Amino acid sequence: MHDPDLTNEDLAAVPPEKRTWMMWNFAALWISMAACIPTYMLASSLIDGGMNWWQAVLTIFLGNAIVLVPMILNAHAGTAYGIPFPVFCRASFGILGANIPALLRALVACGWFGIQAWIGGEAIHKILAVFFPAFSSGSAIAGLGITGTQLICFLFFWGINMWVIHRGIHTIRLLLSIKAPLLIILGLALLAWAYSAAGGFGPMLSKPSAFDPGQPKAGQFTAFFIPALTGMIGFWATLSLNIPDFSRYARSQKDQILGQAIGLPPTMALYSFIGVAVTSATAIIYGKTLWDPVDVLTRFTNPLVLVVAMLALCIATLATNIAANVVSPANDFAHLAPRKISFRTGGYITGIIGVLMMPWKLVADPSGYIFTWLIGYSALLGPIAGIMIADYFVLRRRKLDLDELYRAHGIYRYTSGFSLAAIAAFLLAVIPNLPGFLAHVKAVDPASVPDFLETLYQQAWFVGFALGFMLYLFFRKLAPAKVTAS
Repeated sequence: MHDPDLTNEDLAAVPPEKRTWMMWNFAALWISMAACIPTYMLASSLIDGGMNWWQAVLTIFLGNAIVLVPMILNAHAGTAYGIPFPVFCRASFGILGANIPALLRALVACGWFGIQAWIGGEAIHKILAVFFPAFSSGSAIAGLGITGTQLICFLFFWGINMWVIHRGIHTIRLLLSIKAPLLIILGLALLAWAYSAAGGFGPMLSKPSAFDPGQPKAGQFTAFFIPALTGMIGFWATLSLNIPDFSRYARSQKDQILGQAIGLPPTMALYSFIGVAVTSATAIIYGKTLWDPVDVLTRFTNPLVLVVAMLALCIATLATNIAANVVSPANDFAHLAPRKISFRTGGYITGIIGVLMMPWKLVADPSGYIFTWLIGYSALLGPIAGIMIADYFVLRRRKLDLDELYRAHGIYRYTSGFSLAAIAAFLLAVIPNLPGFLAHVKAVDPASVPDFLETLYQQAWFVGFALGFMLYLFFRKLAPAKVTAS
């Protein structure tokens, strides 16, 4: 008998007859989510940091190829048992302890929700400012750092997101179906313009790497590449955890594996190339790099182009936001109190926290976007991924007791509902990355942090994953867990 306090309609296992997603469904999902403005900004920020075009695209492709591995591994349990991410966490963290990784994942999603809502609102603001110049004037609101008109546009677009959540997740299906073509067409149109305005691909992609001999950052490539690669992994480290929320609908393991492999790394590489190429072109055309595509679009004066671009960006951003940043945290918050928190209520909580996190500060500059936001949260998510994979593949050999996952006093209860082994492994895996993070955000004097710890932070996801994986198995040897019910 399942405990009613541990399940609801959204957390229950999907029955086999409803697992109908095929390979192309997963490929389409990833194409829709990867073709987004943050992907464009991610690539462009590497150019701004000194890379040339092929170094930036290769770094992004490598990062996504690496994160694809835990993505596929964690997806296995969703496909095999039809369970969402927070329920999967119960096996390693305990019936109640599962709320720890679920809430950490949810809070990161709240940040991403806010970032996407800010991007959509800022697109509206900047394009309206072309027609109504007064929109671009005004002083920043004390404590916020943005103007009143920026805040209004942000809250307007945020409100549209809230309306979609209120309507239900089914509302996003139409948006997802038209979103990917819209943004890819817009990206290709920008690429064609850049090709023409910069005089062809030769001048556009001829900008040398700042790390080449004789250039300003000569000999510093490795020091930039390693944290940049970690940031690329951090970009989708969120989905590498909660991918069971989607793979639970897969028809087979082959469908989820091939679909994700086809949809994720190639799309990220293609759309990042568009971002890299256009940003490189802006350095030639305008004399400076414009890493925000909205800034590029506002340089056009044709009203029709501006209106179409604004609508395309808003629809695309809205679709990505709901699919990538609402599904998981809504389930995660519902996991706290399944009887009281529905998927819709969880979505509302996500939206409110997303505003309070002031997302415009998270993407204020390329350096902060990669080295503070992406690497910072990867230090939390890497250990969780390591623990989950160690538990499922090494300790349990892919065997879960589905009924026990929904029982308060079953084999996954551990110590009063918490797996002390998982919690200890998580905390110990996070600690080595903490000094580097605090130094980077200037919470402590950077000079007081040894270079070794700074280097660890630059590899936060790798360090956290490896430590979480090994420490969890070590603690499980000291305190073995039951694999099946007696």
